[in-house]
Amino acid sequence: MTRDVEHLVATAFQDSWGQIVATLIGMTGDWDLAEECAQDAFTAALEAWPRKGVPDMPGAWLTSVARNRATDVLRRRALGAAKLTEVAVNSRDGDVEPLGPDDIDEAAVSGVQDDRLRLIFTCCHPALPLDAQVALTLRTLVGLTTPEIAHAFLVPEPTMAQRLVRAKRKIRNARIPYRVPPAQILPERTTAVLGVLYLLFNESYSATSGALLVRNGLMVEAVRLARLLSALMPEECEVAGLLALMLLHDARHDARLDELGDLVTLEEQDRTLWDSDQIAEATVILRNAMQRSRPGPYQIQAAIVACHATAPNAAATDWSQIAALYDRLANAAPSPVVELNRAVAVSMAHGPAAGLAIVESLAATQSLPGYHLLPAVRADLLRRLHRSEEAARYYGEALSLVKTDSERRFLARRLAETTAE
Repeated sequence: MTRDVEHLVATAFQDSWGQIVATLIGMTGDWDLAEECAQDAFTAALEAWPRKGVPDMPGAWLTSVARNRATDVLRRRALGAAKLTEVAVNSRDGDVEPLGPDDIDEAAVSGVQDDRLRLIFTCCHPALPLDAQVALTLRTLVGLTTPEIAHAFLVPEPTMAQRLVRAKRKIRNARIPYRVPPAQILPERTTAVLGVLYLLFNESYSATSGALLVRNGLMVEAVRLARLLSALMPEECEVAGLLALMLLHDARHDARLDELGDLVTLEEQDRTLWDSDQIAEATVILRNAMQRSRPGPYQIQAAIVACHATAPNAAATDWSQIAALYDRLANAAPSPVVELNRAVAVSMAHGPAAGLAIVESLAATQSLPGYHLLPAVRADLLRRLHRSEEAARYYGEALSLVKTDSERRFLARRLAETTAE
């Protein structure tokens, strides 16, 4: 029973953490208190649910406990009942007017009735550095741990911890408002907000650690928020591009793992398990965005995934088109991870030797320390070139770095197959 309850609490965490924290921030204006009381609620669930049973509405139960805990803390601090409805006000540096009751009402009718999206826009205030905006939202909205966020950013854990502390301090000291900004300044927040949703979806689609590769609760939340943002900003092509990208990936998630929870490669997936209706929806969204002739990184990524999703089988995949799209993506948004993915596409279009040359150049830059997919891709290309001894060495390196159980089992199988050749 205890193990079942722990699983249910973990599921509730994935489904409800962001909503609870966002609600408490809206109620108290205190980010640290919101996280503390939300965590207390989940601790209380671990204690109460085995004895009293799991409530019919776990999220509502958790929210109620967290709100009561926050109320008690505020009372003990003698801040008074007024603090319960206080909202952080705008920056003191004169760039905007202080937030009052009229502003709160305006925010409520600005197109979004969702505390989580308000939280994203608050975190993505331009007073914060871009990486801090994204990291803070992943921490407060999603409940990712500092190590998980550090892994997503490919930076050391202490570095990320310092960024989070500084970001919260900046919000408190500058009194940044908790609201969706007026329509005229939405575009300046778009890049960071899209970055948040992209990393949120990536964490759901390929978790950075733990027993589960796919975290369905986060995936649903990422897609839901992307739809909200798309409705809020219908003319933004990159918002549409990101939504299409998410839908295309999500359409394949039932085929990514077998009945044992082991990873199934794209080439081996049962395509009858893919959600054809969702693929069709995403394709229309992407086509409409691309017709505006303002292609950006998310639209290009969506176009890459669409090549996979619309191919009737693995052999029919247009790898030359995918490689060309990765060339465009590398120019639009260069990064070591994009370069690694480009190497895979080039290897499929022009042979493993061509892809390996890109990987070896990338490895020489040492720009992806601790990233298990770099040695994993290198090993796969060497295996395809029948250089088994070298391939085994890099599979071993990838195994020493991988964090999720399903990927670990996949790499172990590849290593066994390679050493048996």
